[in-house]
Amino acid sequence: MSTLLLKYQAVRSITRSLVASLSAEDQMVQSSADASPVKWHQAHATWFCETFVLRPFFADYKPFREEFHRLFNSYYISLGEEIPDKTLRPSFSRPSLDQVLAFRAHVDHAMEKFLARSVDEEPLRRIVLGLHHEQQHQELVLTDIKHAFFSNPLRPSYETTALVEERDHPIPKLRWHTFDGGLTEIGHPLCVANGLDFCFDNETPRHKVYLEPFQIANRAVTCREYLEFISDDAYTRAELWLSDGWNTASEMGWEAPLYWERDSGDETGWRVFTLRGWHGLSALLDTPACHLSFFEAEAFARWRGCRLPTEAEWESVASAVPLRGNLLDTGRMHPATANGDGVDQLFGDCWEWTASSYTGYPGYKPLPGALGEYNGKFMSGQMVLRGGSCITPADHVRATYRNFFQPSTRWQFSGIRLAI
Repeated sequence: MSTLLLKYQAVRSITRSLVASLSAEDQMVQSSADASPVKWHQAHATWFCETFVLRPFFADYKPFREEFHRLFNSYYISLGEEIPDKTLRPSFSRPSLDQVLAFRAHVDHAMEKFLARSVDEEPLRRIVLGLHHEQQHQELVLTDIKHAFFSNPLRPSYETTALVEERDHPIPKLRWHTFDGGLTEIGHPLCVANGLDFCFDNETPRHKVYLEPFQIANRAVTCREYLEFISDDAYTRAELWLSDGWNTASEMGWEAPLYWERDSGDETGWRVFTLRGWHGLSALLDTPACHLSFFEAEAFARWRGCRLPTEAEWESVASAVPLRGNLLDTGRMHPATANGDGVDQLFGDCWEWTASSYTGYPGYKPLPGALGEYNGKFMSGQMVLRGGSCITPADHVRATYRNFFQPSTRWQFSGIRLAI
């Protein structure tokens, strides 16, 4: 249990460090329907521990404020209370940030007392789930505040220090790695005997799939390569796009990835907004293109005469390589150039869109009770992404991890890997 307590304290500490530079006003902002206020993220992750661990399993626990049980529920309808409209979250001036932080401290104190005792299998499973849930929200804190700061006319920076430029860093040419395919297994082989081993329910059950021979690119698509796509008038060529993608891009007026803005002062004609402020695109040309929708990723692949990999292809390759990359622990908070041999950048830099729709694996069963709403009810109209990004906690991602978003989503750090 001391190992679990240390893990709990470490995760909560990382959240504190990510929000330390943000004012109370910063933490109130919600700039899009996809996002939530930073203050809400902190409260909701705390609500999760209180609702699913402390209330049902810790007899000595006294809730911090009873009304928080409804206020910070996200989408767990089966808990039986009306959930506040998500669009109203930025209007929650009360409770104050100080009260939210007091709520977190209250729950932390109770969790430390709870973990000082022997913990049964079910609360242990929920605590580990809660820690990974908070790590998901750590990533959302950064994606959401980036969008909020970009939406602000002042365009403030989350980090004051600029990105280290990588102009002189040699980048591998795009090459193809060939795989024979055949019968393989995907899905997480959960070790039940190890209480700290973890995967989300949508990563199970492990099962067999058959793959035709395929080839996959050695690295992610770069900004330089994506700029060629833009320069070829790809955003005005309907033949490159899925019907829904063409309609969405036209209606939204897309002409480049999110956070790209025209700038005559840069030799490329563009600049890019990052968590470290504005940078000319010329300094980022060989870094992975990110903040792209599935529609843009699929159109780019079609333009190159390629396709996106399926999630089974992606996992079969990623399962055979070390789990390392440009993740949150590097502190860069933006994609970096490829620099490895073999199939590089599978973990970190950008979540990679796959050609696979988000559905349950054969034999999939959601968790019992309200926790069954965590993943299963979203298995419609979404596409799978793999690999984590530059703001994903390093001990949160794995080869079997299935992220998912609607195909028009761009505010996430999402990019492209090609396959044929």
